[in-house]
Amino acid sequence: MIVVDTNIVAYLYLPGEHSAAAEAWFERDPDWAAPILWRSEFRNILAGYMRRGQLSWQQALALQCEAEGLLKGAEHEVDSPNVLELVRDSACSAYDCEFMALALKLDTKLLTMDRQLLRAFPLHTVSLSSHLP
Repeated sequence: MIVVDTNIVAYLYLPGEHSAAAEAWFERDPDWAAPILWRSEFRNILAGYMRRGQLSWQQALALQCEAEGLLKGAEHEVDSPNVLELVRDSACSAYDCEFMALALKLDTKLLTMDRQLLRAFPLHTVSLSSHLP
């Protein structure tokens, strides 16, 4: 199991330069987890694609449903004290610290491309661009 941030989910569903790496990680370890916050963040990414005319409403809805299916049963609540402790001890946003808090709670790594998270929590994060586990 690995915790993934929302951008990793987006790379899996929205073609781009990091899509192949996200697919490779998913093939190697398809047991992905995320805090419930990922849904809102993913919807926001899809909203940007819709506003730029890159996705229709129907396409965005289909991608949201497909991604929710992928993470069904693997979405978790995180405790506010744990998130705020990570915020206190880093320069990361509370949003980002939700993903880190979940990784710590599940005793696994957070897969991310976020440089700030990678710098702040090097023992508990892995970069999408790193070699597969």
